[in-house]
Amino acid sequence: MGTQKPRILPWLVSQLDQGQLEGVAWLDESRTRFRIPWKHGLRQDAQLEDFGIFQVRAWAEASGAYTPGKDKPDLPTWKRNFRSALNRKEALRLAEDHSKDPHNPHKIYEFVTSGVGNLAEPDTSLDTNGRCTSDIQEDILEKLLSDLDLAPDGGPSSLTMAPENPPQLLLSPNLDVPAPCPKPGPPENPLKQLLVSEEEWEFEVTVFYRGCQVFQQTVFCPGGLRLVGSEAGDRTLPGQPIRLPDPAASLTDRGVTDYVQRVLSCLGGGLALWRAGQWLWAQRLGHCHVYWAVGEELLPNSGHRPDGEVPKDREGGVFNMGPFIADLIAFIEGSRRSPRYTLWFCVGQSWPQDQPWIKRLVMVKVVPMCLRALLDMARVGGASSLENTVDLHISNSHPLSLTSDQYKAYLQDLVEDMDF
Repeated sequence: MGTQKPRILPWLVSQLDQGQLEGVAWLDESRTRFRIPWKHGLRQDAQLEDFGIFQVRAWAEASGAYTPGKDKPDLPTWKRNFRSALNRKEALRLAEDHSKDPHNPHKIYEFVTSGVGNLAEPDTSLDTNGRCTSDIQEDILEKLLSDLDLAPDGGPSSLTMAPENPPQLLLSPNLDVPAPCPKPGPPENPLKQLLVSEEEWEFEVTVFYRGCQVFQQTVFCPGGLRLVGSEAGDRTLPGQPIRLPDPAASLTDRGVTDYVQRVLSCLGGGLALWRAGQWLWAQRLGHCHVYWAVGEELLPNSGHRPDGEVPKDREGGVFNMGPFIADLIAFIEGSRRSPRYTLWFCVGQSWPQDQPWIKRLVMVKVVPMCLRALLDMARVGGASSLENTVDLHISNSHPLSLTSDQYKAYLQDLVEDMDF
């Protein structure tokens, strides 16, 4: 006989009674309310111990989802499986959600009965094969959970979303036990396409010489883009070359024109920008120093220090989509301002923290169009009809039509399944 899987509520009560997992504890003497740490995997201070309730010493191992030394740790999936299992228990409810607390993220659950000792005992009637009815019901629940395909095979590209409506149930011909009706698999989270390496993002590139807009182009860039100062550039380098225009065609001041031309001549192989997973990376391939900052679409973050200098001999991260999505959810909930997503680059000079940005010779603005689309959708409160759809502006994507609740749920799933 195989080892019987534990039931989550009795197992959880035993963990609370033992008090061996840090931060997992009863909150009252009647043992009706308890707390569970809920630190997000994207936080820089997150450690494996913060996921104790979901991992090797806990539910992932107890339920057979994780075997130490054999399976690769998968923190986001453990957390989601655990959350899904709790949400399906009528005897339990989420009382308080403090998962966004910056200092002590946690959730508080409570039993809706008068106490854990009064929880209804499972039905132990046997079927013709000697199995308890409660075992069969638990197997059905496990089957429904496994059909969600929560364990990714290749990282973020395999994220899926639970169906909005549960599968219809039929009665078994031999038992008065519901059996799932055959149905197509659950729809995938459409936002997962943002992380798929094969998908190309669309970028809007705008160039300014001394505050005067001289160029704007929207492009799909296989392998990223490179801002170059000459038409030929170095075609052996990766990324689509985008030539910055000749300043003589748009500037009347000869002195300024000469200075801009000097900056462009020092670009060499160019300023490279590309995406890998949830990050945007940059690297300068010439002698020209480049400083960057994330700012508003209409104005760079001038008056303040830059976020950094683009490195020359290695790649440097300039944008992480994880905090952007988390801030976008907070914006939808009304707890903070809209997140920024526009990259500004100051080429050949120091960042304009003490001067107006229009005094700089060359400024380049790069807008990831998919991030603009995500914010636009948050601002309109979700698309409610086919007349109000949103295009993600990535290759092979289709326009989305989602309600506000659907949109928020997809965002929450996306941020929980990003790289730890």
